[in-house]
Amino acid sequence: MLRTMADDPIPSAATRPPSSPAPTPGASSPADRVEGPESRWFGFREVDPGTKAPMVRQVFDSVAGNYDLMNDLMSGGIHRLWKTTLIDLIQPKPGMTLLDVAGGTGDISFRFLEAAGGPAQAFVCDINEKMILVGRDRAIDRGVVEGVDWIVGDAEKVPLKSRSVDVYTIAFGLRNVTRIDAALAEARRVLKPGGRFFCLEFSRVVLPVLRDIYDRYSFTVLPRLGQMVAGDREAYQYLVESIRQFPDQQSLVGRIEAAGFGQVRYRNLTGGVAAIHSGWRL
Repeated sequence: MLRTMADDPIPSAATRPPSSPAPTPGASSPADRVEGPESRWFGFREVDPGTKAPMVRQVFDSVAGNYDLMNDLMSGGIHRLWKTTLIDLIQPKPGMTLLDVAGGTGDISFRFLEAAGGPAQAFVCDINEKMILVGRDRAIDRGVVEGVDWIVGDAEKVPLKSRSVDVYTIAFGLRNVTRIDAALAEARRVLKPGGRFFCLEFSRVVLPVLRDIYDRYSFTVLPRLGQMVAGDREAYQYLVESIRQFPDQQSLVGRIEAAGFGQVRYRNLTGGVAAIHSGWRL
């Protein structure tokens, strides 16, 4: 169904946390506070916050048909192993409900449903309809016709009921939202108490030698490959710049905690080229 709207080990999602005090009723959410600096940056360009979402949408309109290839180029193909690690941490089980935000091509949701080993539900939400249509076509090709719904929607205003999902994932998407704090607040809202939040994202490389190599590759080679392979140097240039503008691992921990999540941890992948952050919905 397609619906449209205008370095700490991380425990698995199957393990519930010890009881913790609930947030104070009526406390303001991070989304109600001052916007983060990311709202006015499109890569290295300063823009009006109101124009960022359409600009990001245009980038993904351009790369939708080659999205997996894009991730291959940006990660050297290792993103598949990172996603396997993410699913291993979630430990899907029959009866679980997943909300996969910025999940347009369906890769995380397909892996989740397969790993569940029984009836489960995945909602794939993406602001870009072209990405959603690519994912839906892939689902048809794979014979995945049950257990997945496709939603064109915004990470900052998810069209699902509060406390309705067991697991929330956002893979390679959080750095592209206009207001990170608003998206985190929405993640907490839609999760059931005791639910898990997971973010897989390109991050800050922690090994100096690898950092230098990765930076050279990202800023000199990758945009050229984007031009050669996809005919769009600018889109790949933005994607590289958006990684450098994204909060580092510990800074993101602080913002996830500020959104009301508990036991927030992260695991570096490939020396920090990417990281998985997780937290409990208290």
